[in-house]
Amino acid sequence: MDEERLNLLRSEVEVQINEIEKIYSRIEKRRGKKDIVNLESLAYQLHNLYCAFEDLFRVVADCFENNIEEEKRYHRELLRRMTFSIEGIRPALLSEESYKLLDSLRAFRNFFRHAYTYELDPKKVALILDESIKLKSIYRENIETFLRNLGA
Repeated sequence: MDEERLNLLRSEVEVQINEIEKIYSRIEKRRGKKDIVNLESLAYQLHNLYCAFEDLFRVVADCFENNIEEEKRYHRELLRRMTFSIEGIRPALLSEESYKLLDSLRAFRNFFRHAYTYELDPKKVALILDESIKLKSIYRENIETFLRNLGA
């Protein structure tokens, strides 16, 4: 990868990290409050968190391998691809642990997006919240390893 393209990738990744961190900050402010309005707000932020991670995955995919043909499974496939190391092209972005946590967050985002007639289960939101907090402690290391292995 040439220096200019690598610098652009590095900058785009940094922008997405900043967005992810802003959402984590909003999540922290809502954590521990038990009322329904806060629960819904927290669920919305968890939804946004996955969307911000997915934007990061698109940055990486667009820089290297581009197309995901199957529209129906796009979100699942994009996430799965981030665990691949593609010989001669790029290293994996995500560890297996990050993948599992993000897949759970992806499933929650999908549920939340389509949950017009359902009430949120505080226990399920708490479980996703715990997994998201665990993810916060490891995702940056994944990104740093990815960039380092690109020669950044």
